[in-house]
Amino acid sequence: MKLMTPFDFMAPALEASQIMAESQMVIGMRLAGMAGLWPMAKSETDRMLAEKLSAGMDSAHAALRTGMAGGNLSDMAMAAMKPVRAKTRANAKRLQRNVTGG
Repeated sequence: MKLMTPFDFMAPALEASQIMAESQMVIGMRLAGMAGLWPMAKSETDRMLAEKLSAGMDSAHAALRTGMAGGNLSDMAMAAMKPVRAKTRANAKRLQRNVTGG
């Protein structure tokens, strides 16, 4: 087993930072939409809840699969964040298009 160094956690830390930034953008745009500052689909609140469950399950499954395949902690963290990042990135892009009209 390879000894891990702090550098092994740089990629997961960057990925987590990107997830945090995109999540804050999505939360802000959704709250502003709910407040009536711009048009937002009525299904957005249902979507908020449903996507968290699916992303969480996909995340746990990916981390477990990576760990069972012999991946180290950094690999497992990246695998676990991949489905979450996909959701935050897609939501941020979709909501930005709704806000800007583009």
